Amino acid sequence: MPDGPLSLPAHLYLLAWDTSKSETTGAAQVPQLVRAGALTELARRGLLLDVDGIATPVDMDAETGDPVLDGLLELVRESRPHRWRSWVTPHTRITLDAVREQLTAGGHLRARKRRVLGLFPTVEHDLARPAAAEALQEEVRQVLRGPVPPVDVSERDAALVALAAAAELRTLLPRGEHHEARVEELVERSGQVAPVLRELVHGVRGAAASVAARA
Repeated sequence: MPDGPLSLPAHLYLLAWDTSKSETTGAAQVPQLVRAGALTELARRGLLLDVDGIATPVDMDAETGDPVLDGLLELVRESRPHRWRSWVTPHTRITLDAVREQLTAGGHLRARKRRVLGLFPTVEHDLARPAAAEALQEEVRQVLRGPVPPVDVSERDAALVALAAAAELRTLLPRGEHHEARVEELVERSGQVAPVLRELVHGVRGAAASVAARA
């Protein structure tokens, strides 16, 4: 899968985009999925460490240069300690808005301004490169369903696919299709962040289950 300049949270947002409807699928849990991707990315880069199950900044001054990741890193630094799973849901709008801005600046999304009820200004987004999003979604499906051994999947892609599958995105799998065993294999393949990723997968699944229960 192409890494390009995009981080895990940005790729996860594109995976959630239903090109047939020009909107994200499972919109209620997409913010939690994107947040989990950002946490995983920070752990992969060594900027958040797992200290007895707590997401712990390694350096109070370190930055990545990525506004999505740096915004979350600042939030973690300024907040009281939380376990990884507990970071999946609070203040997710901060991370989601940063991802949208990043994708818009990179030409992956187009922003449209409009007024709700003719009065209140808002910004909506359209996918600028639907073919690229569809290709990414197909690659994820192949990793999740296909015969590719986990050892042939990169650690980064393993984390990406495990999180996307945990969110039960309809852009990837039809309703009712699950691959728990494969997700666990991919979590193990994710390398040193496997313990963190396992917690975040549980957090994303919990968010998806809550959405389903309210539906």
